Amino acid sequence: MLYLRIVGRPSTVGSRSMSEQEGEYLTVKAACELLGISPNTLRSWGNTGKVTEYRHPVNNYRLFRRNELEKLRERLRHPEPKPKKGKRKTG
Repeated sequence: MLYLRIVGRPSTVGSRSMSEQEGEYLTVKAACELLGISPNTLRSWGNTGKVTEYRHPVNNYRLFRRNELEKLRERLRHPEPKPKKGKRKTG
């Protein structure tokens, strides 16, 4: 599995610095391997807002937070059942 290692001057994100969050962001390839989906699907989900995309500050590559993807993976593995609609009476 590929992990992005952020190096350089730490910038703050929330209460922790980027250097403390090292390894929490995944590239498109690593995120797809984790979720078991294609890169085009992941990019599409990012474009439509189904998955939150982050951008690398230097090269503008798409990045995804590992903890968000792990939650999504569990939802994909165990989807909530849709409520069954009642039968319509005809006649």
